[in-house]
Amino acid sequence: MKQLKEIARNKKKQKYLLLLLSVLTGAAVIAQAYYIVAIVDLIFLQGAPFQSIVSLMGVLAAVLAARALFSYLNGRTGIKLASEVKADFRQSLLAKYRRNPVQASMKGQSGKKVSVLLDSVDEIDSYFSQYYPQMIQTSVVPLMILGAVFYYNWVSGLIMLITAPFIPLFFIIFGSAAQKKSEEQLEKLAAFSGKFLDILQGLSTLKLFGRAKAQRETIRNSSLEYRDATMTVLKTAFLSSLMLEFISMLSIALIALEVGLRLVLYDQLTFFTAFFVLILAPEFYNSLKELGTAFHTGRGSTGAAAKVIEELEEKEKPVKWGNKRIEKRGTPPEIQLRNVSFSYGEGAFALKQVTGTIKPLTETAVVGRSGSGKTTLLHLLSGLAAPGEGDIVVNGAALSEHEEKSWFNELSYISQNPYLFSGTIAENIAVGVNEAVTREEIERAAEKAGISEMVAGLEKGYDTPVGEGGRGLSGGEKQRVALARAFLKKPSVILFDEPTAGLDLRTEQILQRSMKELGETSTVITVAHRLHTIRRADQILFLDNGILAGRGTHDELLESVPEYRNMVAVQQGGDAG
Repeated sequence: MKQLKEIARNKKKQKYLLLLLSVLTGAAVIAQAYYIVAIVDLIFLQGAPFQSIVSLMGVLAAVLAARALFSYLNGRTGIKLASEVKADFRQSLLAKYRRNPVQASMKGQSGKKVSVLLDSVDEIDSYFSQYYPQMIQTSVVPLMILGAVFYYNWVSGLIMLITAPFIPLFFIIFGSAAQKKSEEQLEKLAAFSGKFLDILQGLSTLKLFGRAKAQRETIRNSSLEYRDATMTVLKTAFLSSLMLEFISMLSIALIALEVGLRLVLYDQLTFFTAFFVLILAPEFYNSLKELGTAFHTGRGSTGAAAKVIEELEEKEKPVKWGNKRIEKRGTPPEIQLRNVSFSYGEGAFALKQVTGTIKPLTETAVVGRSGSGKTTLLHLLSGLAAPGEGDIVVNGAALSEHEEKSWFNELSYISQNPYLFSGTIAENIAVGVNEAVTREEIERAAEKAGISEMVAGLEKGYDTPVGEGGRGLSGGEKQRVALARAFLKKPSVILFDEPTAGLDLRTEQILQRSMKELGETSTVITVAHRLHTIRRADQILFLDNGILAGRGTHDELLESVPEYRNMVAVQQGGDAG
C-alpha cells in the first residue's frame, strides 16, 4: 500500500483536481438538501403557492445536474489516473524483460509473467480508479456535512461524530482479511496461468506420450483452486458490506430517533432543521460506506501491486549500452574476451573468467559437454546478457560502450530453433533488416540459403503465410529462413548455436554450404557438437563446467587437454590420439 500511496501522491495534478471536485460535491450535497427542505417547507407547512417555488426548483435542478457532473468528473479522473499508472507499470515490466531477455525467459513460467503483466497490473486499477478518489472525497464531503449538521443541530452532529469511527474500524478489519485472500487468489491465478500455458505449448508432446488426459485433470484442479479462492474473496467482501450497512442503518436510526423526539415531544427543533438533518445523515454515512467498499477493493489491489513490484525489484544484471558507433571497416571487428564471468543467480550455473581473442574473418568453435556454458557465452557475445565481471571488447572498446543498435546491426544469431513470426515467408526473411528491401533481394537471399526451391513449390510462394513460432515449416526449413535473414542482412559477425543438430543429411549439407559462404565475409562463432565442424575451426574454445579448460586448434587441444581428447574419443567411438 505504501508504494501505491507514493505513486498517487506524485500525481499532483489529479490529486488537486480530485480535491477540488470533492469540495464542489460536498457543497452540492448540502445545497441539494437545503433546497429540497426549503421547497417542502414552503409548500406543505407554509402553504405557499406553486409559483413561489419555481425558481427554487430551477436552482435545485441545477444543483442536481452539478452534482452529477462532479461525480462523473471524479470517476473519469480516477479512471484516467489508473490508466496512466497501469501503463507505467507495464512499460516498466516490458523494459525490464527487454533489458535482459535471457534471464527473463529463464526464470519461471512464461504464463506467470503474462499473468503479472496483464492480470496483476489490471488488479491495481481499483486502487486508483475507486479507492484513491473515494478516499479524497470521504476526507472532504463528510466533514462538510458534519459542519452543516453541527450548525443546525449539535446533538445530531455529536451522534454522527461518535458513530462514524465504527465504519472505518470494521472495514479496516475486513479489508486486512480481504487483502490476504486477494493475494492468495492472485497466487492461484498465476499458478493456473503458468500451468495452462505450459501445458498448451507442450500439448503435442503430451499427446504423443499419452499424458494429455492426466494433464487435463491438473488444469481442472488448478482452475477449481482459483475458483475457490475467488469465492472466498467474494464472501469476505459481502460480509464486509453487510456489516457496513448494519452500522450505518443503526446510526441513521439513532439520529432519526433523536430528531423525532426533539421535534414531536419536546418541540426543540423546527421542521426545517429536523428534515435537513435527516436528509444529510444518509449522505454522511453513505460516503463512509463507499470508502469502505473502495477500501476493500484497494486492499485487493495492494496484493497485486506487491506481485508487480516484487517482479520489478527482482535482481537483474541488465545489459547497459553506450553511445559509440561501430565503424564500418573493410573487415569485421576484432572481439576480445577479458576475464568474462556470468551467473544466473546464487547457487545457479556460472561462467567463470573466460579470456580469449576472436580474430576477424575466422571461425571459432565453442565446444564442451551439455551444460558447460556454450550457449551462455553466445548470449554474452550477442549482447543479450551482460557479464557479471570482465569485459567483451569490440574494436578496442568494451561492448557496453557501443550503441545497442550499432552492435545488433553487425550481428546475426542463428539458434537451434530460430523463431518465426506469424506472417509470410518474405516478411520473416526481411525481419532482420531495418531499411526497405526489394523482393529480388529477398529471393536472392533465399536462394543462397537453399530455400528457394521449397518456396517455389508452394502455391503462394514467398507470400505463403507461416504460423506463429514457424508452424507449418519443418525444423530445417526454419533454419534456412534464418540463414536467408543473415544473407539479406550481411552481418560482420554470425553466431551459430549448432544449427545443424537434429537435421537430415541433405538439409545439413545445404546449411553447411550456406554457413561456409557466410563465413567468407563474416566472423563465425559456432557452438559445435559435430567433429567435422570442430576440425575445420580456426580456433576452439573448450568449456568444462563454466571454465575455459582449453583454447587452440583441434590438434593443439588433442595434445594439451585430456578432457577434450576424451570428448573427441567418445564422438569417434575410439581412441582420439
